[in-house]
Amino acid sequence: MNKILFLILFAGLVSCQLSAQELWRLPQSGTQSRVSSMENLNGIKGKGGMTNSGAKGSAFGSLKAGETKTLLDVQSSGIIRRMWFTIDNRSPEMLRGLRLRMHWDGVAQPAVDVPFGDFFCTPLGKPAAFQSALFSNPEGRSFNCYIPMPFKKGAKITLTNESGVDLSLLFFDIDFEQGNKPTADQLYFHACWHRQRETPIGQDLEILPLIRGKGRFLGTSVGVNANPVYESTWWGEGEVKMYIDGDKDHPTINGTGAEDYIGTGWGEGSFAHQYQGCLLADGKEKQYAFYRFHIPDPIWFDHDFKATIQEIGGGMTPVVKDLLAKGITLKPVSLASGKDRACASGDRPI
Repeated sequence: MNKILFLILFAGLVSCQLSAQELWRLPQSGTQSRVSSMENLNGIKGKGGMTNSGAKGSAFGSLKAGETKTLLDVQSSGIIRRMWFTIDNRSPEMLRGLRLRMHWDGVAQPAVDVPFGDFFCTPLGKPAAFQSALFSNPEGRSFNCYIPMPFKKGAKITLTNESGVDLSLLFFDIDFEQGNKPTADQLYFHACWHRQRETPIGQDLEILPLIRGKGRFLGTSVGVNANPVYESTWWGEGEVKMYIDGDKDHPTINGTGAEDYIGTGWGEGSFAHQYQGCLLADGKEKQYAFYRFHIPDPIWFDHDFKATIQEIGGGMTPVVKDLLAKGITLKPVSLASGKDRACASGDRPI
């Protein structure tokens, strides 16, 4: 899992509206607060700090190459409220090589099966300090998630080291509530990861492949290694499209470009906001990492859903003509009205 030029992660469904908690209201009867950590796996009542006479005896663990460690395994109803990790090796190889899986209610197939770094909005293995509504990294060396993840019968979370290198120091907290009575409107959280080195010319890239069911598209985190053969052209003219409940040839929701999708314009620079951001914007290396979370603007579906982004770049017309003359693979698709600027679909890993 650790050799790739292109990746897209995180298309999820979530049940809980992320509004401010009513801090003054008691929870359901029987709700209990728990934290699973190295000091007390699964947050067993009264079992924390039992090593070294309670004096920081098991603050961390290791994860050898090829090893899988179970971080949470409980049989009850509940809601995961927060996850925090820090590791001593935060190289791109390790962040891609750690594999995070989550299972709900005893189902063998994981609802989440993703590379660790990609899940925490670090798709190109270069951690950046940021804060958003769902994820944060306060100083560039930790990984936090605040997505509520309800379960009705049980939850299991594992971490596997597929990097080929031992991880010496692994710290984590998984904060959860236990004993909540499940409600009829609960949805299970899912996350999907997709990577592609290059896309055939004119073919849209799938952010979330077609899924069937009823739920909500929560958002996406995208990493881009743009192909240098396209020189100074801008890779991100492709429109984000969302196919909802039976859409075939044409989507119901259609954007205007990658940077527009995350609320900026005329290219992407580095910024981090609650629902949208670009954590890596390196024009020299042609690397970009950005996210968009549909929290105040929910995307619901009743039967099926698919999200894609077009493989389209843009550049000044003379530049595009020069690329064509050099034999670079691309297909001109439009010319900006009144502007000497062309858009083209090219054989590039957007």
